[in-house]
Amino acid sequence: MDEDETRSTASALRQAMGQLGRRLRAERVSYGLSRSRLSLLNLLALNGPMTASAMAAAERLQPQSLTRMLSRLEDDGLIVRHPDDKDRRQVRIEITHKGTAVLDEDTVRREAWLAKAMAERLTPTERELLRLAAGLMERLADG
Repeated sequence: MDEDETRSTASALRQAMGQLGRRLRAERVSYGLSRSRLSLLNLLALNGPMTASAMAAAERLQPQSLTRMLSRLEDDGLIVRHPDDKDRRQVRIEITHKGTAVLDEDTVRREAWLAKAMAERLTPTERELLRLAAGLMERLADG
């Protein structure tokens, strides 16, 4: 594949991912949560308790933006903050059972829509290609 074909493929992939992302967002369970706040819940669910500075770095957020989002998540009972056991100056942020339930419901709903769409619209071979493509996309994102 030459450079022009690679750029064309990159453009088509970006556009398709954008369309699929918009469609998956339409299936989202709202609870009044923005994508950013759902992303923070997911970060905590995957990594366990974290400091605000670690979360800001992982999500590439400004501390001021993160502070506002964390306050809203805490007000909604989706996270709790508590002093670090080893360093009482540090505050650890943890997802609550309610936060996990909201995140799980959102994930289940969107993945159910995607699985149904794949089963209805794609052949088994096409579904296998998507499985392989998902791994390649992860590799690209990690780079």
